[in-house]
Amino acid sequence: MKSFSFLALCFLLLWGNACLQGQTEGQIITKSFKVIDTIDLKMDIHYPAEFKKGDQLPVIIFFFGGGWKGGTIEQFRPHAQYFASRGIIAALADYRVESRHGTTPFESVKDAKSAIRFLRIHQEELGIDSDKIIAAGGSAGGHLAAATALVPGLEEEGEKLEISSQSNAMVLFNPVYNNGPGQYGYDRIGERYPEISPRHNIRKGAPPAIVFFGTEDPLLSPETAMDFDAAMEAVGSQCETFLYEGQKHGFFNFAKPKYYKETVYQTDRFLQKLGYLSGEPAIKRETENK
Repeated sequence: MKSFSFLALCFLLLWGNACLQGQTEGQIITKSFKVIDTIDLKMDIHYPAEFKKGDQLPVIIFFFGGGWKGGTIEQFRPHAQYFASRGIIAALADYRVESRHGTTPFESVKDAKSAIRFLRIHQEELGIDSDKIIAAGGSAGGHLAAATALVPGLEEEGEKLEISSQSNAMVLFNPVYNNGPGQYGYDRIGERYPEISPRHNIRKGAPPAIVFFGTEDPLLSPETAMDFDAAMEAVGSQCETFLYEGQKHGFFNFAKPKYYKETVYQTDRFLQKLGYLSGEPAIKRETENK
């Protein structure tokens, strides 16, 4: 799972700013949400231009991909800019990964949960509606987003555990949400997979989800996606799964404008259905494929 090219992103951001079609975002602030050992984890928080003190808005928090081994928050910067321009708060959260911190997927999940808890603890200061926290991410970041919604436990010791770390909705871009035998990540997680695999922790009351997969993904099969969809339906939870013919892993990234626009458009519509957004999407899709 390769991380998104930072140089490519810098170039594309110039193009992307023109694609917001007159929409603007406001202030961007950086907050330290967790200090563990010598590691200081931060998140960038993008605000809508019209945000004012006293507002309580939904927030979408993005977790980058990279196989729990690498990656940076820049992967989802264009997504954060778009959703801030649409009137909600958008956050980009760092977390511990193997290449920089020598950690495992279990620490990554703890960090994602810490990020959600931080948003709730500081909801008044940050202007957040704590009942409308959307966890989003791609690949391993999609796993983290799903884990915040579905996986019990794996909380960081010493935090205010009476404050929930569960997200209220999921936006998942080719997520690694089945870590069982034969699935991605099992070689690193092993027999502990029931603790960390979102698919194996779907229960009644699971938050709603929207999921995007490419049919030619070499790492994750469409069958895995449809199995998750069926399991969510079985417990009465909403799950919209979109399969894109011929697309491979990471097809949704900003470097692929057609599918970046398509998946952002569908996410916008999904958040409208939940009552988190209103009005027509500001982005124009280029494909009708589902």
